[in-house]
Amino acid sequence: MTAKFTPDGARVGTTILQVLPMKVVDLRTKDKHGYQAIRIDAGGKIREVRTDEKLEPGTEIKDILKVGDVVRVSGTSKGKGFTGAVKRYGFAGGPRTHGQSDRERAPGSSGSTTTPGRVYKGKRRAGHMGSVTVTVTGLKILEIDPEKQLLTVIGSVPGVKNRLLEVRKV
Repeated sequence: MTAKFTPDGARVGTTILQVLPMKVVDLRTKDKHGYQAIRIDAGGKIREVRTDEKLEPGTEIKDILKVGDVVRVSGTSKGKGFTGAVKRYGFAGGPRTHGQSDRERAPGSSGSTTTPGRVYKGKRRAGHMGSVTVTVTGLKILEIDPEKQLLTVIGSVPGVKNRLLEVRKV
């Protein structure tokens, strides 16, 4: 991320994305459920995108977005590994005084009594955090540089550097 100035002089946080050249590889025609899609090659990775347009294989996709368009960006969030309930869900933890030095970040009791005698599925506990698909909506395009294949959006996008993202017009 970086900071840029809008045409009216406001300073905003922006993210610069590299746009990979995309070519149509294959066309999936409508099936009995009305599903029609194209397969695109984006930087050596094949993705299937649902669309009603009929594009021939070999067609290069470009010049879809313009400055001022509102887009949504989807990607895989940063993985944070196995984390505790305090970090994962914002639990308050225990008291910091009265000799509770080893219970500060413990989530506390979470089970039931004799019935049902177990912890319910989906209970907020310690576990794996991150590495899930996240979509950020309402991002506005500030700049487009077709020579360098760069796209600048106002706001942050999910994931780490050099990760493949999906940018869609809203």
